[in-house]
Amino acid sequence: MQYKILKKQNNSDMCAVCGTKNDASLKSVFYELEGGLIAGIPAPKEIHQSYPNRMHGGMICALLDETLGRAVQIGAPDVWAVTGELSVRFKKPVPLDKPIVCVGKITRNTSRVYVAEGFIEDERGEILATAKGTYVKCDVTKICDGDTLNETNWFYVEGEIPKTLEIKNSDFFHD
Repeated sequence: MQYKILKKQNNSDMCAVCGTKNDASLKSVFYELEGGLIAGIPAPKEIHQSYPNRMHGGMICALLDETLGRAVQIGAPDVWAVTGELSVRFKKPVPLDKPIVCVGKITRNTSRVYVAEGFIEDERGEILATAKGTYVKCDVTKICDGDTLNETNWFYVEGEIPKTLEIKNSDFFHD
């Protein structure tokens, strides 16, 4: 199903998943989609492999965690959270040389915590990994040891934004 892209989210400088200045980063770009979905599009390289041509399980977890963790900012860019618990299920190898998309959505939301679920799918629509996480909302200054994020470490990266993004497993969330 084609989903309208509503907004592109910021990137950071040194994040392992979205960092623009981190040579080991997946260089992921995140989009807010209609229906409360968040989608991450990574650019994996050989440095992210475990066995040849397969993404390392730790990088798969990081990509899913980052995607689910960003879901809280849809419509609320000043709300931040940290991971309380993450459960990942590996279903098939995640390739390094083919397009993949990581999709997440909040399934339960309270004033202090939220639960999000998501998956990684390939271009054929095969689900490669799934995750469910619990996230604790907190002030960004508590996350950043008294500092706040600013334009040097949390910023919008210019670039062409597609109008839509195809998610083949849109029924995953059982709306």
